[in-house]
Amino acid sequence: MFGIGLFRENVKIALGSIRTQLLRTILTIIIITIGITALVGILTVVAAFENNLNSTFASMGSNTFNINQYKTQLRGNGGINKIEKINPIITYPEAKAFKEKYSYPLTQTSLSFIATSSAEVKFENQKTDPEISVLGIDEYFLTNSGLEVTQGRNFNPFDISNNVYYCIVGSDFVSKGLLKDVNPIGKIISIRGAKFKVIGVLKEKGSTFGNSQDLRIMIPIQVARSLFSAPNINYSLSTMIQKTELLDDAIDNAIFTMRKIKKLNPVEEDNFGVSRSDDLVNRIASITGFLGVSAWLIGIITILGSSIALMNIMIVSVTERTREIGVRKALGAKKSAIAFQFFIETITVGQIGGIFGIIFGILVGYGISSLLNLAFVTPWQAIFAAFATSFFVGLVSGLYPAIKASQLDPIEALRYE
Repeated sequence: MFGIGLFRENVKIALGSIRTQLLRTILTIIIITIGITALVGILTVVAAFENNLNSTFASMGSNTFNINQYKTQLRGNGGINKIEKINPIITYPEAKAFKEKYSYPLTQTSLSFIATSSAEVKFENQKTDPEISVLGIDEYFLTNSGLEVTQGRNFNPFDISNNVYYCIVGSDFVSKGLLKDVNPIGKIISIRGAKFKVIGVLKEKGSTFGNSQDLRIMIPIQVARSLFSAPNINYSLSTMIQKTELLDDAIDNAIFTMRKIKKLNPVEEDNFGVSRSDDLVNRIASITGFLGVSAWLIGIITILGSSIALMNIMIVSVTERTREIGVRKALGAKKSAIAFQFFIETITVGQIGGIFGIIFGILVGYGISSLLNLAFVTPWQAIFAAFATSFFVGLVSGLYPAIKASQLDPIEALRYE
């Protein structure tokens, strides 16, 4: 019971000391709060970014590959490799020829292109801003791209071959757009004066690299080609194979087929890019890992400054309270009790700064995530790390001042003016 009573008394004295030096305590808490806010804020944004990328690309699975004008080359540090060679676009005849001639077993190939990224869509007496992406696709595009329909249905071969004026819309049209207050299936919307019947709504995907994936409209590819006849349209091919173990051989066969269509000589390099979905997912994982490490480094540097500031303030506090320490020692206080008092002060200040830092860090992370159109994720790892870090800051910062206070000679301390 005596030990518990002594502990309570030391805690009471420590908290009283904090209150009597309120301005200094507040300044110290602000310094720690800034460091923890930086750590939690950055980790929160990284978590939101990682979650968004994973939800966007992981659904593609590891059994698809894409053929585009260039191969997507993401470096491990988050950059994009410079394109050293200019490849020609993949034209519609080339893409169509590949889809017809590529006959590897257990595969299905989709053909698509981005018709526009600035379409204006109308519904009854309402219209959107000219920021809607319109894609021309076939019946395999959604499956090969890992997209799901939550309402209605996907295109079928009849829709594509007969060039029907049907469309599939992104989730934003239903959740907060033109079709918010109505059942979207069967409604008629207008794009460039052409009327389309809504047959499906895509599952929410969020934003990738600042571009919303939910403000898109899919229409049959031939209908898109008739409405959006811009020069030098670049087409994309995506192939899914049912057995992942055959993927490498399927890619080799696809490269051979495309080289024949492009009429490349054996000595010529490929003038198109082939990228595997699992390569992209792995590279994205390495990028987010790098961002996480960077966040920790920035946070640690900031918190190191907070630790030094807290330690200096506590050393000054020990010096100013030399006479108080001398009185306590003369009355029988042990070295451990004196050291414990200063430990309690620094750890308390550190935890208060940590709590404020977590709150502000989450708010900052939420704000940045909202600006980047990223889905907010509760950063449990960052919160735990912040509590542990603020405790460590208090522990380390209080170590030297506590030892210095406990080692003071009571006679010399009483003489201190």
